[in-house]
Amino acid sequence: MNKTAVSLIGAPTDIGAGTTGSRMGPDALRVAGIAGAIAQFGIDVRDCGNVGGPANPGLPAIDGFRHLPEIVEWNRAVHDAFYAELSDARLPILLGGDHSLAIGSISAVARHCRERKKKLRVLWFDAHADFNTATLTPSGNIHGMPVACLCGHGPQELIELAGQVPALSAKDVRQIGIRSVDEGEKRMVHDMGIDVFDMRFIDETGMRHAMELALALIGPDTHLHVSLDVDFLDPDIAPGVGTTVRGGPTYREAQLCMEMIADTGRLASLDIVELNPALDVRNRTTELAVDLIESLFGKSTLMRKRPGGIY
Repeated sequence: MNKTAVSLIGAPTDIGAGTTGSRMGPDALRVAGIAGAIAQFGIDVRDCGNVGGPANPGLPAIDGFRHLPEIVEWNRAVHDAFYAELSDARLPILLGGDHSLAIGSISAVARHCRERKKKLRVLWFDAHADFNTATLTPSGNIHGMPVACLCGHGPQELIELAGQVPALSAKDVRQIGIRSVDEGEKRMVHDMGIDVFDMRFIDETGMRHAMELALALIGPDTHLHVSLDVDFLDPDIAPGVGTTVRGGPTYREAQLCMEMIADTGRLASLDIVELNPALDVRNRTTELAVDLIESLFGKSTLMRKRPGGIY
């Protein structure tokens, strides 16, 4: 993966969410200067514009899923755009949009890794486990189901996007910052064996320890994908999301996560999702998201040695 070549891919939809507004996320991130924030590190940034898809029909759930046909269409578009940029040896960034879109982006990453015989590690930063299914979901909103779909539990049209089922193994996923899990999800997450560093774990052991475990055994043959749901952050610092959950990471804890990922030098693809400008306060959440992305690409207070003695 060429770390000096990044592609921005917008997906302006809130079709998988219960609250509208995240469709404005891609434009808000662009206006806040995400391209320039990344380009300052000598990185070639290509804005691929937005993929298209159906409008949000605002309909109730059918057989446990809201807007399934429309979500399939959006995720196919995201998959194809992501896969094209990966094939061009670029680092794709999904500008969401709601978190259901990660089914498309990560399915493309999984396909890419399988074809190139690379290991995959997904860091899932979120307040929620996103492991609901049609029988477990209280709402039918598919933004609560992407991890389940990627692990093979979901509608056929979504679980097959990567070209094999499941798209990835539960052991490839590390979830960080979790603090809201539905009752049925708890058993599923436990039975699947996903490594979850929830807020109690972080409170007890510290964010540094959680991230060391989440990043353990990442090497030159590992493709590191970060899926950043902005509701991962505490709503006191990031109010612009549709599903706020109190008690999330602080500004410094979030920055430490991004800086430790940057230190690995292995970041190869990224989602930024669930930013809802309609619920933001004076653009605070959007600006914070761009700030975190700067850290993810190398902003630091001091020059620090990476593993291997490289600055």
